[in-house]
Amino acid sequence: MSTVADQLVRVLHLSGVRRVYGLPGDSLNGFTDAIRRSGVLSWEHVRHEETAGFAAAADAALTGQLAVCAGSCGPGNLHLINGLFDAQQSGVPVLAIAAHIPRAEIGSGYFQETHPQELFRECSVYCELVSTAQMAPRIIAMAMRAALEERGVAVVVIPGEIFSERAASSGWSTRPITASRSIVRPDEASLRAAAEILNAAEAVTILGGAGVAGAHDALIRLAGTLQAPVVHALRGKEFIEYDNPFDVGMTGLLGFASGYKAIKEADTLLMLGTDFPYQQFYPDDAKIIQVDIRGRHIGRRTPVDVGLVGTVADTLAALEPLLAPKTDRTHLDRALRHYRTTRRRLDELAVNDRDRTPIRPEYVAALVDRLAADDAVFTCDVGSPVIWAARYLTMNGRRRLIGSFNHGTMANALPHAIGAQTAQPDRQVVALAGDGGLTMLFGELATLIQNRLPVKIVVFNNASLNFVELEMKAAGIVNFGTDLTNPDFAAVANAMGILGRRVEHPADLQPALAEALGHDGPALLDVHTARQELSIPPTITAEQAKGFSLYAIRTILAGRGDELLDLISTNVARRILD
Repeated sequence: MSTVADQLVRVLHLSGVRRVYGLPGDSLNGFTDAIRRSGVLSWEHVRHEETAGFAAAADAALTGQLAVCAGSCGPGNLHLINGLFDAQQSGVPVLAIAAHIPRAEIGSGYFQETHPQELFRECSVYCELVSTAQMAPRIIAMAMRAALEERGVAVVVIPGEIFSERAASSGWSTRPITASRSIVRPDEASLRAAAEILNAAEAVTILGGAGVAGAHDALIRLAGTLQAPVVHALRGKEFIEYDNPFDVGMTGLLGFASGYKAIKEADTLLMLGTDFPYQQFYPDDAKIIQVDIRGRHIGRRTPVDVGLVGTVADTLAALEPLLAPKTDRTHLDRALRHYRTTRRRLDELAVNDRDRTPIRPEYVAALVDRLAADDAVFTCDVGSPVIWAARYLTMNGRRRLIGSFNHGTMANALPHAIGAQTAQPDRQVVALAGDGGLTMLFGELATLIQNRLPVKIVVFNNASLNFVELEMKAAGIVNFGTDLTNPDFAAVANAMGILGRRVEHPADLQPALAEALGHDGPALLDVHTARQELSIPPTITAEQAKGFSLYAIRTILAGRGDELLDLISTNVARRILD
């Protein structure tokens, strides 16, 4: 008989898994030793288990297959939790192996004791304890199946000694576990109800999200039939905006005025595979049809007139024949004109601003977009880097964009890049990192060297928690606690064996970026960017306008008028001169 760990390695390999992300620990020894002896799985060593969770999430997002991470008992597997929340909220299949204290000590207050089944329950679709060797194969198989079919995190909690116990082979450990394939679409009556609304509408707008993946061509045909502008949520960017003559940009806090306007002026909104969360960006009086594979998501953001449960691809294939082609382009052309104006204004900001320093972050993002590979994988930190990624990275059907777009955690760009580069070592992986996000998991720079990962890191170094400052300004609060005293990131990188370049002047940016992207190995570009750059949302509420006015008054009263002058110089004076 083989050990539980041997059976776990076997079923993972049979099911297409080739690597496990984690950090070793004594309660994981049985598992890691089985990996060593097997020769069929690689152990992808990271410096913090949180990174293992993020890396597995990016691996699963990029490959579409089950990814695996592991943590030792107590603090070890607790460190996984933020990465697992990210994976769960991104809807990607991840299996987490959470080692536990000895089974006989559970409940005694033993060294490093926690209760993993309770702790991980909120960030998983399945979480179960293996209490005997005999039950392990079945629990593991159920967990893998749940992660794949429900597109989420499954956690298996295993006391350390059980890994090394013997268990008879069974069908659960000798058959591959892979995702099923299904056609999922609404019934005929529901499709007809949706078609009636769409056929009667005069101004249809489509809002698409990540659920449009694999249905790009069907989306374009539908938009042509309905003469509908297409707006995307952030997670839909990589699947929607390319080769799309109906594209009018993104909506939301990071989005474009054109996307917001196209939705607000619609008499019918068709939501496709999106769980876009911000209620204030939905239309006030429009008819709304929502398509989602997850029925419980329908109507939870805004009231809907027709809810359709199914994949976007399968649903559109059944809906299209019921639609009458429209010829009136009034709504579409108005939205496209507004988008062209909005896009031009955004692009006018992405320039070398007369060699002024600090460097405009828009210019950094635009250069990254221009010089990166056509099939590059981009990751971006939450905060200001995600704004510039959303607005200036161009998707083309081959590029990918991975971020913590639902969970919204700091420090995800580098760990996501580690998973992406590990999963697809021949692709260029570019991490757009904030200075705060990078330093939060700074130790993972060592992972790039140890695992020989040629990730390229572009640091938006503005010596602050920049997006938090923007939120404070909007709320009328004087900035507090957001200053960052940073090291010379390029010098740190060079000391670690990573190509590091420090860029303070706009004229130096393009050659330094080209060198970093072309380097045969990991590289870090420390770019000093404007701190006071404002990223204006597509609509400004009265509360935000009032808040900004209060911020200006309070900043002056706090004796920090120089900060306000810097903000005006960065955002207003330059535009007047233009």
